[in-house]
Amino acid sequence: MSLPSMIAAHPQVENETEELVLAARHAMLCSLFCTSCADACVAEDMDMAQCIRNCLDCADVCASTARLAVRRTAQNIDVLRAQMEACIKACETCAEECSQHDNPHCQLCAKMCRECAEDCRKALPHVN
Repeated sequence: MSLPSMIAAHPQVENETEELVLAARHAMLCSLFCTSCADACVAEDMDMAQCIRNCLDCADVCASTARLAVRRTAQNIDVLRAQMEACIKACETCAEECSQHDNPHCQLCAKMCRECAEDCRKALPHVN
């Protein structure tokens, strides 16, 4: 199965941008990474409260971004743009926090968040 094929099958989609599809896919994957990282942070011996909070916030924002990005009927472009900008901010915030920790799950999460933020930045000019 392919996300581009699913979106292209929508009767109101004429020219789906590859950038928006990639951002949606990456946002959903980032949501899962952040959720997994938050769960792993719970098991750490040190105080990881801020990291857990940032990861869970980012996971929720990313999941919402992915869902909004694949909805094509009666689009609300202003809301989608604002959501993508929120996703960039949430990912940057989470990446900054996670990069301060040496454990592998935080390092992977930080990398994923940076990639997701970059994909959203690349997609923003195509959201119109």
